[in-house]
Amino acid sequence: MLKQIEGSHGVAEAVGLCRPEVICAYPITPQTHIVEDLGALIKGGQLTDCEFINVESEFAALSVGIGSSAAGARTYTATASQGLLYMAEAVYNASGLGLPIVMTVGNRAIGSPINIWNDQSDSMSMRDAGWIQLFAETNQQAIDVHIQAFKIAETLSMPVMVCMDGFILTHAYERMDVPDQEQVDRFLPPFEPRQVLDPADPKSIGAMVGPEAFTEVRYIAHHKQMQALKVIPQIAEQFRGIFGRDSGGLIFTYRADDADTLIVTLGSVIGTISEVIDEMRDQGQKIGAVTIRSFRPFPLDEIHEVLKNTRRVVVFEKCLAVGLGGIVASNVRMAHRGQTSPVYTVIGGLGGRPITRASLHELFEKAMTDDLEETTFLDLKQDVVDQEMERESKFSRSGAIAENILRDVGVVDVAKTT
Repeated sequence: MLKQIEGSHGVAEAVGLCRPEVICAYPITPQTHIVEDLGALIKGGQLTDCEFINVESEFAALSVGIGSSAAGARTYTATASQGLLYMAEAVYNASGLGLPIVMTVGNRAIGSPINIWNDQSDSMSMRDAGWIQLFAETNQQAIDVHIQAFKIAETLSMPVMVCMDGFILTHAYERMDVPDQEQVDRFLPPFEPRQVLDPADPKSIGAMVGPEAFTEVRYIAHHKQMQALKVIPQIAEQFRGIFGRDSGGLIFTYRADDADTLIVTLGSVIGTISEVIDEMRDQGQKIGAVTIRSFRPFPLDEIHEVLKNTRRVVVFEKCLAVGLGGIVASNVRMAHRGQTSPVYTVIGGLGGRPITRASLHELFEKAMTDDLEETTFLDLKQDVVDQEMERESKFSRSGAIAENILRDVGVVDVAKTT
């Protein structure tokens, strides 16, 4: 059914259609509307046979989720930003125990400094925690990928993190096709857990493992991620057969077949990038894009195949590995092994800074003449950076960097003293 609704509400409806049995909820912007809407669905009687548990923290939310999943319940939770960091121990526990929990991350910057706007630092901080990580480009895809996520998680008995850009998607109103219950039931069978805590048949889950077995346990976790490289496309194809939409999978290419320059990215920014590509194509320039839909497991072979004949690669990412540069770019370079074409890293949109078509036009024009540094920060205010660096070189007590820069850009007035 076509509905004009907020992205978060669409996700809540999709999760409800998957018949979760336990929802562990703790609010944090920008995912709060999702769990609020799920609570309303339960209270209103649209979602039945589901326990909605309000907890005291994000750590508690996932900890309760671990318990409910281990007890054999289809389990869902959601978080963002600092909340995901607060969950960190439980994030590793959930994957290490092989529990098929589905969690939405409404991507948001990590402080300090405090910032509630969008980038992808939060989910990237947990990229190697053993969860499958799927990134949505649109709200329609967010709906579709959540439905697929439950099937992927339960097929492999591993947790899945569905990542959607905070505010850009979570708070955007647009037309979405929300499936009906019959379609979802046909696609997603009842949950049959691989391991269950049962008082009538007591067994340990999460026992101490020493050096004699730890490597093998970790290897199996890695092996399951490698299996997911086959399972994710298979389930996406099953989804297409029932719902008629091409959502999910490992990667998606846009006008890439004959491209001399390929832009690699993930998340909602592909919308703006594809518009710029269309404009540049109209001018006769051979440029295209590759969107990574599955960041973990990382589709090395698929990325390698797409990039092997291009003249240059530009990885555009909304996250930063401080002291290194690009996080996504480092993975792309692994996939581009054995090739001579350069891979440029572009960091943009940090803390919600707008990514404009004009800036992308200028960036891509430079890329097509190989006039980019190895790592570029889109729309960096270099004069402001230079001013702060000069201040630090002159004064031993130069003050707090964030507050200094806010004054330099005119957001905060300089405090006057008498």
